[in-house]
Amino acid sequence: MEPAPGPQEKYQLITRNLQEVLGEDKLMAILKERELKIYWGTATTGKPHVAYFVPMSKITDFLKAGCEVTILFADLHAYLDNMKAPWELLELRTRYYEHVIKAMLESIGVPLEKLKFVRGTDYQLSKEYTLDVYRLSSVVTQHDAKKAGAEVVKQVEHPLLSGLLYPGLQALDEEYLKVDAQFGGVDQRKIFTFAEKYLPSLGYAKRVHLMNPMVPGLTGSKMSSSEEDSKIDLLDRKEDVKKKLKKAFCEPGNVENNGVLSFIKHVLFPLKSEFVVLREEKWGGNKTYTAYEALEKDFAEQVVHPGDLKNSVEVALNKLLDPIREKFNCPELKKLSSAAYPTPSKAKPGEKGTKNSEPEDVVPSRLDIRVGKVISVEKHPDADSLYVEKIDVGEAEPRTVVSGLVHFVPKEQLQDRLVVLLCNLKPQKMRGVESQGMVLCASSVGEPRQVEPLDPPAGCCAGERVYVEGYEGGEPDEELKPKKKVFEKLQADFRISEDCVAQWKQRNFLTKLGTVSCKSLKGGSIS
Repeated sequence: MEPAPGPQEKYQLITRNLQEVLGEDKLMAILKERELKIYWGTATTGKPHVAYFVPMSKITDFLKAGCEVTILFADLHAYLDNMKAPWELLELRTRYYEHVIKAMLESIGVPLEKLKFVRGTDYQLSKEYTLDVYRLSSVVTQHDAKKAGAEVVKQVEHPLLSGLLYPGLQALDEEYLKVDAQFGGVDQRKIFTFAEKYLPSLGYAKRVHLMNPMVPGLTGSKMSSSEEDSKIDLLDRKEDVKKKLKKAFCEPGNVENNGVLSFIKHVLFPLKSEFVVLREEKWGGNKTYTAYEALEKDFAEQVVHPGDLKNSVEVALNKLLDPIREKFNCPELKKLSSAAYPTPSKAKPGEKGTKNSEPEDVVPSRLDIRVGKVISVEKHPDADSLYVEKIDVGEAEPRTVVSGLVHFVPKEQLQDRLVVLLCNLKPQKMRGVESQGMVLCASSVGEPRQVEPLDPPAGCCAGERVYVEGYEGGEPDEELKPKKKVFEKLQADFRISEDCVAQWKQRNFLTKLGTVSCKSLKGGSIS
């Protein structure tokens, strides 16, 4: 039997892989006296996805350190955050969260009897708690409440009062759950500092705050329930996991904003203390890493190929997801899942229409547009006006793309530049060479015709998603059907603004780093 860890060992377990700790001295002082009491809360909004394994993995560290851990299903918070969970779905979604979070914990070997599970509405509707909400609202300024929720509460043009209450409730939870510390993502930092500022004004103690880094999603940005491409659902089929991982951003040698590497670092390594890269003998055979830093170094030096890394993560991830899929394969939980998250195509109660009678939405989020990096450019062997390019879009292999740019853009100006690529057109042969995408370009209106490839913001990486402002959510079509003419219908409203910004119906094309533009063709079209 292993000896119980001492205060310093507990501290190391509790803080490893965290981005920041507020109250380190207080944390150590508590550990020298007794076990730490800590809670992690999750608002019961969108479906939990594989990024939730990051806090689950950290909870295993807390338990190894002897902590008393409470998991809060923050149902009331889900409603207050711009009604992300409508009141009529709140109970169903909370039950779904309870089942799926417990299934996740069981899949990584966490004994549920060591955890305490609480719903927010179990105590947040009490007379004492409600009175404290009023007391807090009498000392908190509107500025501080809005600032505290800026990274967590959905930001809208006309914010609701409920969003201003959200940070105060989260602060009070620390007192009512009788904990020493709260754990969350670094996006919660402003709420944590808000709690540290205002709880003492009610006579309550300042707590310790532990923050995980935000793990990049598969597109290179934050993994989000509202951005389908960026996340893998816990109940996704194996073929869906393969498909999403294949499209994941994982540029050779690039360790920045790499969601595949981050998942290994923050989930797979802490759980197993090792990671096995699976590969064929001709490429060196399987290799076991016992330190994440060694894997990252090999990937940066391109000793490990993105395709092998993705395949290895796919195998490891499916081992975690299999018991969850099995648990949710029963009729009761299938029914709960569909009731808590009804498909948008179904008519709401009181509304007319069926799936078949509703017109198909032609919206920009159906387009799979990504940043690409041109690796090579050659003249088409059988067409003087066409280039054949190899373009990296963050997949295991670069795509072959045929573009009619020979008369407009010199070859040397395309080599190694970043472009904007439409990735879900049906592949088609152009003079004998199959083209797997379309480089989007600005075109002048008058004669002589001028063409300029669209420019992503400086600093973008190959594979980053390009979206239209206001249409960040939604999953692109796997492949645009030519007969439906989705791209053509949307393209009719593509324009270059007077500021040379690419737009659809006066909404900007964006990446997480800013707007997509062209060099000079104001008022032009995009094709």
